[in-house]
Amino acid sequence: MFEKSMWIKSRRDFGDVCPVFRFDFEFEQEVVNAVLNITAMGVYEAELNGKRVGNFIMAPGWTAYDKRHQYQSYDITSMLKEKNTIAVTVGKGWYRGRICEDRITNGWGGVSAVIIEIDIRFADGTETVIVSDDNWKTAQSPIRFSEIYDGEVYDASFADDEWEPAGFFWFRKDLLIPQEGEYVTEHEVIMPNSLIITPKGERVIDFGQNITGYVEIEADAKLGEKIEYSHAEVLDADGNFYTENLRTAKARIEYICRDGKQKYKPHFTFMGFRYIRIDSAPENMTVDNFKAIVVHSEMKRTGYFKCSNTKINKLFSNIIWGQRDNFFDIPMDCPQRDERLGWTGDAQIFIKTATYNFDVKRFFQKWLHDLKAEQTNDGSVPSVVPNIFGNGALGRPCWSDAAVICPWQIYLSYGDIRILEEQIDSMTAWVEYMRRDSSGFLWLNDKHYGDWLGLDNTDGSYKGVSDYILISCAFFAYSTGLLIKALKALGRPTAEYEELYINIVKAFNQRFTEYKTQTECALALCFDIAEDKRSVADKLAELIKKNGNNLTTGFVGTPYLLPALSENGYTELAYSLFLKEEYPSWLFSVNMGATTVWEHWDGRMANGEFWSAAMNSFNHYAYGAVGSWMYETVAGIRIDEEKPGFENVILKPVPDKRLDWAEASVITKYGTVRSKWYYDKNDNIHYEFDVPNTATIIIDGNEKQVNKGRYCF
Repeated sequence: MFEKSMWIKSRRDFGDVCPVFRFDFEFEQEVVNAVLNITAMGVYEAELNGKRVGNFIMAPGWTAYDKRHQYQSYDITSMLKEKNTIAVTVGKGWYRGRICEDRITNGWGGVSAVIIEIDIRFADGTETVIVSDDNWKTAQSPIRFSEIYDGEVYDASFADDEWEPAGFFWFRKDLLIPQEGEYVTEHEVIMPNSLIITPKGERVIDFGQNITGYVEIEADAKLGEKIEYSHAEVLDADGNFYTENLRTAKARIEYICRDGKQKYKPHFTFMGFRYIRIDSAPENMTVDNFKAIVVHSEMKRTGYFKCSNTKINKLFSNIIWGQRDNFFDIPMDCPQRDERLGWTGDAQIFIKTATYNFDVKRFFQKWLHDLKAEQTNDGSVPSVVPNIFGNGALGRPCWSDAAVICPWQIYLSYGDIRILEEQIDSMTAWVEYMRRDSSGFLWLNDKHYGDWLGLDNTDGSYKGVSDYILISCAFFAYSTGLLIKALKALGRPTAEYEELYINIVKAFNQRFTEYKTQTECALALCFDIAEDKRSVADKLAELIKKNGNNLTTGFVGTPYLLPALSENGYTELAYSLFLKEEYPSWLFSVNMGATTVWEHWDGRMANGEFWSAAMNSFNHYAYGAVGSWMYETVAGIRIDEEKPGFENVILKPVPDKRLDWAEASVITKYGTVRSKWYYDKNDNIHYEFDVPNTATIIIDGNEKQVNKGRYCF
């Protein structure tokens, strides 16, 4: 592929203006097959004879471009005519735009370029190939400015007639790989919910849902009139438009009109928003001229949950929206501020819930290939993938453990051994890195993020007080244990790592004889490394009760908190935390009007004020990790590790009288598994199960093996 094609660029420096590349071609023979193969340094849109090719938004996506650069192949047979014009516009995107505030610009190169090959086969059996070379022309496009964080400036009245031959950009082609991940595409359209006139007199449109995407406008305007609007997630306590939590991201669109009726939506940017402020517009425009378009990676919805508590149902809806909004080619941490990075810790925290909610196998396979590519020679794993921090954030416990946790979970959820075959070297390298960096089987690493955003520290602190070394050692043991399971699944020797695991756990219990925080207890219980699980569970319950029946966990501890309780005799307490509505709790944000999951338990406080402006996303999926507990404990749908991919499903619901009923279902490759329970008027519990293949049903400790069918108890 691309053997004779060249990377081409504009000969002149257009600055912030996006270049467009054009080629005219014609033929008289009948075409039976034509494929456009294309990628860009930056992000691109291709048009053939005035119609867009494909539906991939922000193509070619974000990878570790210096190691792996995806190209896409589109069938364009039906789009061809006798005379044809192909035009490709290229924006900065991740390749050369600013990333993470303004710390990174031109991260992979300072040139916008494309490489193209069009393979055409005619009815008479002959073939021809069109390649990118200096026969292509280039000019400025109407996109005068475009950055992911800052938005776009589009001049619909602009037309550049100064086409000139494209120049060559001498760059390697051996990094090019076929498309691996899911395409990022447009999904539903959301019409305005209301027009708000704020106390400051701002005109603000509320779409009613926090989303990732952009706004499409329609206008009947005069030449030179401007339509300008800004984006925000929330309004402040006074009801005014609030953008401080976007930090340096401008998130602003400026559209310069031509004469007459016209339609526009951004090309090379996306926003996280619920509200837009109309900064200027022709007088005849109304809210009906604006509509929001949801954009995220293609993912088939597989998981559903509902119960008698409407607020819990809203929480689950918020979890679903948080995943959709943040799964934008990579597992992002937020879609609105000047960050939007693939944090490894956030990904592994949420991955189990993610696999219940949607089919994310291909999504994570692509991202894990990048993680493997970004892994250093000594096995260390970066905190973000693709890695924009270089050596600045390597080898962080909990975060870097995504190298082991994520492929293992993908294997469990989908039963595809290939993910382990592809990632086992990466998994092993990470465990070996920890082993080499340890002392006496203790990983004494205190350079990490701690229990990020834990509540048991002083106000304003980003890190909880859980012992950094305990977290490091706990994840050393956990990842080693998962590596052993992966090696066994692959039929490979495990004796060396089994011995290592035994020594890690022994050293852990010798070093840590007392647990001081909820997170420390939860890790020791869920990782099965506590010597006396009963006393640790009692200590966890005691810590919660002493804190007024409130949680204090941050990113590290929260995914394990409720499972640690419910699997160790404290299910009622787990439900109490789950159903709690006052701060801190999952339902606090629901009561505050959230439509997605917040980054902070108190992102917005009860008085309407904000926790902070510097680190405060209202669309952040991490605490949505509670979704897996909803599937596995409330509804009781669990994966059988001995028969992964739901070949055999474990059905073990744990009801609580504070819910009248609960129901969940998951679409698997064998069919849909469903679990429902409800109380009747006499407080008897009824269970209903749909089994697509085989299942182990466990009710009140009684176990029954069943085949495909519907079962009621």
